[in-house]
Amino acid sequence: MNINIIAVGKLKEKYWRDAAAEYVKRLGPYCRVEIIEVKESPLPANASPADEAAVKAAEGESILRHIRREDFVVSLEIKGKELSSEALADQIRQLGIQGKSRVDFVIGGSLGLWEEVSRRADLRLSFSPMTFPHQMMRVILLEQIYRSFKINRGETYHK
Repeated sequence: MNINIIAVGKLKEKYWRDAAAEYVKRLGPYCRVEIIEVKESPLPANASPADEAAVKAAEGESILRHIRREDFVVSLEIKGKELSSEALADQIRQLGIQGKSRVDFVIGGSLGLWEEVSRRADLRLSFSPMTFPHQMMRVILLEQIYRSFKINRGETYHK
């Protein structure tokens, strides 16, 4: 299975880059992971709602350029569906059974996702009603994907 993490912006601090790299390394025996970072659009000071909408659209168009028609797309959204680790593992297992070879997880920018990206998603996933920094969310997502593969293989890690 090929897992793509499509995220707006870069991991700025070394500790986030190191944590993400560790989970990508751990996922190596289970799947191929690619991190695709799209450029964060600048938001003017005292931005109007129209400015914010333009930023979300620009970032969203960049995201959509990396998604293929046949990909299964999971968008991370506060108003998405909350799943347990076991349920996420089962979702990933089912995708493999269905022959889905490419799964794209999408993390939007600081303003959230453009509605066109949300509409393209096959699954809108929420990790919590709380808001997390986008850099932290990438590491949490990678950890949960790793946990999913460990659960599906019956390997020790998940308790």
